[in-house]
Amino acid sequence: MKWINEIRNFLEDYSGVHADDPDMDIFKDMGIVGDDFHEMIEKYSEQYDVDMSGYLWYFHTDEEGNNFVGNFIKPPNDRVKRIPVTPKMLSDFIETKKWQVEYPEHVIPKRRTDLLINQVIVIALLVGLIVWGIISFFDK
Repeated sequence: MKWINEIRNFLEDYSGVHADDPDMDIFKDMGIVGDDFHEMIEKYSEQYDVDMSGYLWYFHTDEEGNNFVGNFIKPPNDRVKRIPVTPKMLSDFIETKKWQVEYPEHVIPKRRTDLLINQVIVIALLVGLIVWGIISFFDK
C-alpha cells in the first residue's frame, strides 16, 4: 500500500472529496459516477501505467445520459451486481501494473438493443421534425 497517499491525492484532486478511508467506495462514497468515473479510470490508467485490458466498466459504475429504453431493456450495469472500487484497490493495481478484479460469471448481450432503439427513436423524431418543417414552409 505504498501508493495509497498518492491515490488519495489523485482522487481528491479529481473529485474534491478527501479519500480518508482506503476502503471507501469511490462510486458511492465519493460520488464519482458515470462519465466522471470513466474519465477518472482513464486518467488513472494513463498516469500510473496500469493495464486495464481486463476492466469491465459495467461492474463498477453506471452510464450517463438519457436511455429511455433502458427502463424496459436493462443496460449492462443493471444486469450485474456492482463491485466497489476503492483507493486501496487502485493503490494495489499500481504495484502490479494490471487491473486485477476477478469478475463473476455473467452474460451481457453483444448488441445494445436499448441504445439501438433509442437511436431509432431520435432519428424518427428528427425526420418527423424535418418533414413537419418542410410541410409548414410550403403551406405558407
